[in-house]
Amino acid sequence: MSNVSVIKTDSAGLGIVCVLIASFLWGTTGTAATFAPEVGPMAIGAVAMGVGGLLQALLALRALKRDYSKLQQQWLLVLFGAVSVAVYPLAFYSSMYLAGVTVGTVVTIGSAPLFSALIEWVIDRKTLSKQWIFGAALGLSGIVLLCFFGGGDHQTASVAFSAGATAAGVLLGLVGGLTYALYAWAAHRLMCKGISSKAAMGSIFGAGGLLLMPILLLTGGALLASWNNALVGAYMAVIPMFTGYVLFGYALARISVSTATTITLTEPVIAALLAVVIVGENLSPLGWLGALLVISCLVILSAPKKEQVR
Repeated sequence: MSNVSVIKTDSAGLGIVCVLIASFLWGTTGTAATFAPEVGPMAIGAVAMGVGGLLQALLALRALKRDYSKLQQQWLLVLFGAVSVAVYPLAFYSSMYLAGVTVGTVVTIGSAPLFSALIEWVIDRKTLSKQWIFGAALGLSGIVLLCFFGGGDHQTASVAFSAGATAAGVLLGLVGGLTYALYAWAAHRLMCKGISSKAAMGSIFGAGGLLLMPILLLTGGALLASWNNALVGAYMAVIPMFTGYVLFGYALARISVSTATTITLTEPVIAALLAVVIVGENLSPLGWLGALLVISCLVILSAPKKEQVR
């Protein structure tokens, strides 16, 4: 009995490490996008998640063949996840474009745990531990501070961060947070139905990547305008999206969706630091306090805990 408990604990710990690495990679995307200012946010989102998703499906080809019959039975769930995957990057990168790297990232990722918990409560009838609620409260408090006191005051190639642009960016960030939570839930649900993590993530991201291809064809001309733009596009697709989501899929097979999405609160901290150091966005003392609260949230969520299912 004790051996089984150790295996489960080690597996959960490895899942947390995988989410942390993935979050670091995702935290670089906003800064990376600023190195190709001629490329619009729709094209950045389409190449990042579209090409990255197709690569993930290619990597999971053997698992997809093995679980093909199971995936056919769950085609509606796969489609639901694929649509969420397609909408997420378009909303996320548009949010960063309009409101800045820091604000766009923290709103998108910061709202994901709330949406995730709401989805699990409504659909799965799952209650969260007091430890999770306390950790999430700290993390979301940090997100609020980062959002209101950590936003950039620089100007992108074509958009000044006016109140209207910031409001639109926040709204798109909330759409991104919702779709992020939805595709994470869909992938986790597929795994709960006996489908391997590779097949679940490969099917959802592969189908989502296909849905993004028309948008990439319509908006991605600037990616081929220079080697710099092409390299930024390649980096976004291969490193944060492909590698990051392979790690995230591995983690979802070992920890709950709400835990995984809450741990990704480290992503806006990384994004904020990179935005300050590289892009030139300003982070106030209250913004730094927000980053500290997010780290505190991570420490609390990483501690052993029990989750109850109602």
